[in-house]
Amino acid sequence: MLTLIVLPLLVVSLCLLAMWCFTLSRRIIFSVATVLWLLYGAYESLMYARILCSGECNIRVDLLLIYPILLIVTIAACVSAAKTLRARQ
Repeated sequence: MLTLIVLPLLVVSLCLLAMWCFTLSRRIIFSVATVLWLLYGAYESLMYARILCSGECNIRVDLLLIYPILLIVTIAACVSAAKTLRARQ
């Protein structure tokens, strides 16, 4: 997750993957994952550019709430993708 803090543009690849999965399966979890990852990417970009943080944000307590939500939604999307792939076989 440290990579996502330092290089927030990597979030775009996760958004593109979730959008691609949504176009294939039309399951709502992929659109939710896409929106959450886009919001996180925008938020992290603003933090990295020091717009939301003055530069003294060494302890990021906000990530204790954000990361579990992203993790749960991403795992749910992966499970949904696995079910979709299994159903197609």
